[in-house]
Parts: sequence; structure tokens; C-alpha cells
Amino acid sequence: MTSGKVWLIGAGPGAADLITVRGMRLLQAADCVLYDALVQPEMLAYCPQATLIDVGKRCDQASMQQKFINKMLVDAAHKYQRVVRLKGGDPMLFGRAQEELHALDEAGIAYEVVPGITAALAASADAGISLTSRGLARNVLFATARVGHGEDPSDWVRPVVAADTAVLYMGVKQAAEVAAALLAGGLRADTPLLIIENASLPQSREWAMTLAELPLAASWQLAGPAILLIGEVYRARLALAEAAPMQARA
Repeated sequence: MTSGKVWLIGAGPGAADLITVRGMRLLQAADCVLYDALVQPEMLAYCPQATLIDVGKRCDQASMQQKFINKMLVDAAHKYQRVVRLKGGDPMLFGRAQEELHALDEAGIAYEVVPGITAALAASADAGISLTSRGLARNVLFATARVGHGEDPSDWVRPVVAADTAVLYMGVKQAAEVAAALLAGGLRADTPLLIIENASLPQSREWAMTLAELPLAASWQLAGPAILLIGEVYRARLALAEAAPMQARA
């Protein structure tokens, strides 16, 4: 059976104009686009000629199982010549890309990965605070505390505690558990952190707090995806926020 080619493209953190030029050009030439839940409608406007298939997955919401997404991707490559799998952020970071690439390998389908801007970098840009700082933060860790169904827990606490700056993906809804684990792991209660919601979008919001205050975020009803940034590089921002704690900065 003749197959087309698949491009796994990073859509970036949200803003439609943060996709790479290569990614946008491939979208404009695509016959079929399978896209994630976090992909903005403005980005899909780049490919009006393509058949659009929503395969979005969101934490704690009913969504399509990964094995079905894998099959749909293979089926699309058998039907179309130019297939784009549009994934939020960067495809190779917490995006289940390896499972999809494995399915394509098994089916003998050619593919190419086009990187994108991950949420950690967009959140850092929104805050105006570098993830690294000379003499203060010489390393950065990207981690997640989330465990999928049927998966074994990972030892994420020790590397987060040891990192100069840590970025925790998909951790805000588990804020109380995350805080308890990090405190038990030895991270100080007064460690500064930021929560950034909707990084790169006009409705982006920021909260500065200490690790001890993090459990408060578990009850927030955030409308968009949020990311947690932890480390001493956020100490000055925390000091500015102390006069009006827990106030969102638009």
C-alpha cells in the first residue's frame, strides 16, 4: 500500500504566530491535519485546504486514547500524501511523540519532526525572568509529576529538589500533592515559585508565591493550561508580590 509522509510539528505554547516558519509552511501544504486540544483556532486558519481531525487530549477530561490516535495517524498516511500531526509545545517533550513515531515505524511510514517552542520557554518570556542566571541558576530541569493510567510513578521529586530552576508541567491541578512531596523531599517552604496560565496568549496570567502557599492553587478553576516554575530566580518577583499576595497579574 502506498503511504504518504507524516510531519510531527510543534505548534508552540499557544500564540499562533509562535509556530516556526517551517511548521507554518508545512501546514499550508498539508492534506490532512490531526491536531491537539491546545492548538488555537487561529493556527488552524493556516491550513484551510486540509482535512482537520481533532484528536485532543486534556488532563482529567474524557479524551481519545493514545492507541486510537496512533491508528488514526497511520490510517491518514495511507489516505493522504501530506499528513501533519500538530502537537502543542514541542512534540518531543511530554507529548507522547515516541508512541506515535513507533506506530509510524511499525507501519513503514516516513516521518519528520519539526520542533516547537515549549511552554517553559514561553512562560519564562511572559514573566520576563530567565530560567538561568549567572551565579544563581546554572541548570534547568523539565519534569512532570503526573502519572498516566497504568504507569508506574517516577522519581521526579529528587531531581526537582536538586535543580537550580525546575519547571513542572501538568502540576497545578495536583498542587497540594506536589507541595507535600517537595517539602518531604527537602525543598524549603519559602522557596519561591511562579504559576503561569495561558503562556504566550493575551490572557496570560501570573501568580507568585512560596512553596508553602502552593496548595492554595489546587482549588483554582483555571481556564487554560498552567505551568509551575520553581527556584531562586523568582525570589525578587515574590518580594514584589508580597504586598498583594495571590493577586493575578494580567
